[in-house]
Amino acid sequence: MMKKNTILIVEDVLINRMMLAEIFNDEYEILEAENGEEGLKLLTENFSSIVAVLLDIVMPVMDGFQVLEELNRQNLISKVPIIMITGENSVEYERRGYEYGVVDYIHKPYYAPVVKQMIKNNINLYAYKADLESLVKIQTAELQEQNKLLKEQAEKLRKTNDVMIDAMSNVVEFRNMESGQHVKRIRVFTKALAEEIMKRFPEYELTPHKIEIINQAAAMHDIGKITVPDNILLKPGRLTAEEFEVMKAHTSRGSEMIATFVHLEDEEYYNYCYDICRHHHERFDGRGYPDGLKGDEIGIAPQIVSVADVFDALVTERVYKKAFDRETAYHMILNGECGCFSPKLLEAFEAVKEEFYRLIDHHK
Repeated sequence: MMKKNTILIVEDVLINRMMLAEIFNDEYEILEAENGEEGLKLLTENFSSIVAVLLDIVMPVMDGFQVLEELNRQNLISKVPIIMITGENSVEYERRGYEYGVVDYIHKPYYAPVVKQMIKNNINLYAYKADLESLVKIQTAELQEQNKLLKEQAEKLRKTNDVMIDAMSNVVEFRNMESGQHVKRIRVFTKALAEEIMKRFPEYELTPHKIEIINQAAAMHDIGKITVPDNILLKPGRLTAEEFEVMKAHTSRGSEMIATFVHLEDEEYYNYCYDICRHHHERFDGRGYPDGLKGDEIGIAPQIVSVADVFDALVTERVYKKAFDRETAYHMILNGECGCFSPKLLEAFEAVKEEFYRLIDHHK
């Protein structure tokens, strides 16, 4: 049995295996296989110790896609990061790999520092995810054993999940190379805007209780970005059409994670988390994604978070843009240059303009 922290390299060309092994052998144990069949055998025998698999596509006996099919059949592909090795620049190859559950691609020839950091990032992400899943299972089991009133149980679950949500959101910020304050700003912007809407527009039936839940759930808005590969998430230039489709999928993938992973038993809290995560990129004119909702088909919670998210994206520096000053950002939103929002939302946004500015200074 190999030691913990082993990387499995499945590649038929010896010199390529040697080059990859040289990159990692100072920090990890290395296992090597020269075809997919041998790689599957080694993975099965040493699964508990393997933290990443580097898998070539074109190999004898069993190629990389056949290996992925078998890993999916055994429900193993979500439990260890699979990084594909390829000398091809094929969009079709990459699309197929991502559909199987591949987390990233290494393109030949290798640039050692980038390859090493990319693999380390994915290993850390999967380890963090495994810890969170274990924590959730333990907490859920403990809570199920308790015979308390539903209201007390819901409150405890909400507090527990709030800690977990903050932790997961911090993972997204870390991968997105953000300051660590993005989620905090989204929450305070959301609360300020929601309170103004409650005062001005009673038809939305917001209450202090609902606003507090929306404020907590807002932290989940970008959780689906955990599934976006680094080469797309951190790309400094304009995304291609194919890359943008992968990026857009963070809304649907995030809502799927909430539905299947978070297991929120407070139905109201769950509904807001799901709605915000899935629909914060919808537009009032119906040209948003993923569902093309229009007008007030979009829930008030994701509408509010959308304004908060766009404003924060404009006034902070990102890998793909410099920061705009707050006045420019404010007018870009009012003028419809960055999204399309309801007139009621924009009226409330105008009213809390100075509060947003104060919150920026407080949460830099």
